[in-house]
Amino acid sequence: MTSVEIYTRQYCSYCHFAKELLSRKGVSFREVDVTGNQELRQEMTDRTNGRTTLPQIFIGSTYVGGCDELYALEEAGQLDLLLGQGKDQPA
Repeated sequence: MTSVEIYTRQYCSYCHFAKELLSRKGVSFREVDVTGNQELRQEMTDRTNGRTTLPQIFIGSTYVGGCDELYALEEAGQLDLLLGQGKDQPA
C-alpha cells in the first residue's frame, strides 16, 4: 500500500473528516499536527506550493490537496487506485 501523509491541526473538522475516510478504508497514515508549530506549518506550505488551509494530504509522491479533493477522488473511484488498493493490486 502507498504511504499517506496528512498535515492537520487540532479542532479541525475537515482534518477529522479526511482522517475518518482514510481510516474507514483501512489506510494507515502519518499525521503531522502543525498546531502551534511554525516550522512544520512552513514545511507544509513549501510542499503545497503556498497552500495554507488544512488538512493537506499526500499519497505517495502525489499531492492530493485537502479534504474536498480527497472526497472527490473517492467519489470518482480513483482513490483506491492512488492508494494502491485497485483491482490489480493486493489490498
